[in-house]
Amino acid sequence: MNIPKFPLSRYIDNLLDFLTDHLAWFTKGASEIMSTAMDYAIDALLAVPSWLFILVVGAVAYKIVGKRMAVGTIIGLYFLDNLHLWEPTIETLVLVLIATMVAVLIGIPLGILAAIYDGAHRVIMPLLDFMQTMPAFVYLIPAIPFFGLGPVAAIFSTVIFAMPPAIRLTSLGIRQVPADLVEAADSYGCNRRQKLMKLQLPLAMPTIMAGVNQTIMLALSMVVIAAMIGAGGLGGEVWKAIQRLQPGKGFEAGIGIVIIAMILDRFTSKFGHNKSAD
Repeated sequence: MNIPKFPLSRYIDNLLDFLTDHLAWFTKGASEIMSTAMDYAIDALLAVPSWLFILVVGAVAYKIVGKRMAVGTIIGLYFLDNLHLWEPTIETLVLVLIATMVAVLIGIPLGILAAIYDGAHRVIMPLLDFMQTMPAFVYLIPAIPFFGLGPVAAIFSTVIFAMPPAIRLTSLGIRQVPADLVEAADSYGCNRRQKLMKLQLPLAMPTIMAGVNQTIMLALSMVVIAAMIGAGGLGGEVWKAIQRLQPGKGFEAGIGIVIIAMILDRFTSKFGHNKSAD
């Protein structure tokens, strides 16, 4: 007995066609605005001499993390400059930071919603499981018809791929606040907003920052994949090296991504520890 195939692919194609037809005016406009903003940000950072940029970032690393981190940051960034990868490095930093900012601005409110309302938690958590198990390449598919080829489509797919940790760990951090403290806040007459802003969010901040840290790492892991749709940056250098069979160039760009990941990881980890100490 031949069972007819469920036409899932046709339904998805029809949905994407419908959304593209009705939202193209918005996505194309947003793409142009974001692309222009990215170009301005990249040009502004590239206008700063690389040695000055490296020293400023090293000074910030010394202030926030410590002397060893400052030395490592200066050596790592100088190494990238020496490899003639400075422009791709700046492009990658801008792409990752914008994608992370958008993912956090969307993810943290959704995480708060999931923590406060059980109904929202039951809806959002299965969606996060779905998003985290879906292969990363799949996120490139809807990005192209909405935003076309280029860095904006890469940011869109990166945001979707990198957002789940921000939502999940924000919800987890708030839900892990000790019940006796929540009851004490209730007994003192705190309303829901006061309890959230003055108790739950401050205590959950280390966990929330861990979610931001994981969002940054996922965004960086998406850099090479997003290069397939024109993201550029260090991921673009890796992609070009693959196409041209240049393993040395590919390893250089790959090491650059590792250096950027280590620097951003140490910054966000230390910020989370400082919040915990406060």
